[in-house]
Amino acid sequence: MESRGVVVLGSTGSIGTQALDVIRGHRDRYHVVALAAGRNRRLLEEQAAEFGVPAERARVCADDPDVLAELAALADADVVLNAVVGFAGLPATLGALGSGKRLALANKESLIAGGPVVAKARAAGGGEIVPVDSEHSAVYQALRAGRSAEVGRIVLTASGGPFRGRARDELADVRVEDALAHPTWTMGAKITIDSSTLMNKGLEVIEAHELFGVDFDRIAVVVHPQSIVHGMVEYSDGATIAQLSMPDMRLPIGLALGAPDRHDEPFGAIDWSTLGTLTFEPPDRAAFPCLDLAYGAGRAGGDAPAVLSAANEVAVEAFLDRRLPWTGIAEVVDDVLQAGTGNAETVDDVLEADRAARTRATVAVEHRSDR
Repeated sequence: MESRGVVVLGSTGSIGTQALDVIRGHRDRYHVVALAAGRNRRLLEEQAAEFGVPAERARVCADDPDVLAELAALADADVVLNAVVGFAGLPATLGALGSGKRLALANKESLIAGGPVVAKARAAGGGEIVPVDSEHSAVYQALRAGRSAEVGRIVLTASGGPFRGRARDELADVRVEDALAHPTWTMGAKITIDSSTLMNKGLEVIEAHELFGVDFDRIAVVVHPQSIVHGMVEYSDGATIAQLSMPDMRLPIGLALGAPDRHDEPFGAIDWSTLGTLTFEPPDRAAFPCLDLAYGAGRAGGDAPAVLSAANEVAVEAFLDRRLPWTGIAEVVDDVLQAGTGNAETVDDVLEADRAARTRATVAVEHRSDR
């Protein structure tokens, strides 16, 4: 197999470092052509030295959109892993798809905020998206079992986060430390908070709609605290195909890099003799209103998903800075969505929706801080 050139954007974060771990074990299949990090220059330089990446292609860009787009479109890149956190990942997504690359997508916000724009870039440039999120990777794998016309619905699983089982009135005073204590996954702070509010799952619902072309009425969410079943596809004849593995992000990362081929390391292999019980339950939508906010934004379309994503980023940052209570995250997002949304036909539309939503969310946070 010819070696694939890989660009790793967000190389010093959780997904980026695990991707380099996969590549480290398959140097005959992959070579790193560029790296980008937000601020961790020391680790970036260590990575560049190990993988032979020249200094001009190992960039500390602090989410500089021009640098990210430039690296994503490099001529010798075959696969671009976009693990940039937040809306800042959109330029890289557009750059990779517009240049006909495979986009290994771990940055859900860019697809959510710019869904129509991303679809245009993918159609024009001929690029492909292979999802890195464990849930969408599971669906991607399960969809191999049938034709698109045979798909009844997609089922995404949620761990339930650290507050599963708590009623809404028990969540008013949760601490940042409590929200960051995810029971099964080790992730960055922002996505861990999103998991605690179920916004992460709501964003994944919108992403599944964009990735797989399935309408929102046929995308379901169930809480599965063991995080062994990562996603399911229910077919028209009643058969459900599920992907199961122990929590290990190297499995979906490796598949995104190498698909349709799989790697030979058993990342996340299950010991069936000791697995125990797998349980499923409906999400508590009253305690975790972010899930329904995301469904509503997805159904509204236009720039509503961009507004949702931007407002949530501001609210989560305020919570992490201890300027907003955990329950205030959903309240801020709801306030911003209630102010109205518009179209998202161009990049400028998306950028303006993001800017305006952040401004409104900042005001909403300050208003609550003054109470």
